[in-house]
Amino acid sequence: MIAHVVLFTPKPTITVDERQAFVDALEAALCGIPQIVRSTVGRRFIAGRPYDALATAAYDYLAIMEFASREDLLRYLDHPAHVALAQQFYAQMDIALAYDYEAVDGAQARALVNRA
Repeated sequence: MIAHVVLFTPKPTITVDERQAFVDALEAALCGIPQIVRSTVGRRFIAGRPYDALATAAYDYLAIMEFASREDLLRYLDHPAHVALAQQFYAQMDIALAYDYEAVDGAQARALVNRA
């Protein structure tokens, strides 16, 4: 499985209309791009644990899209709904990170982590 992980915080000056346009584009991409096997969106909360202090930046939101293959991720990235989302994303976000990961079931973690 391939995971596309995005952490983001909207600009503090984002308007209600801009936020709605971003959410509309996000929903259109997550619900309308067939290569997405599963998508999850979340809002950060502070658990009060030591790892909270390790963050070098505070990202308010998380989006995770899962794909069956790298090819499906690339199709997603080139899909018109994602292109529209990216336009909104780059215009409305204050800080953001995006990473792509090859992921396996937890029972297979040793094989993945030990692989050179």
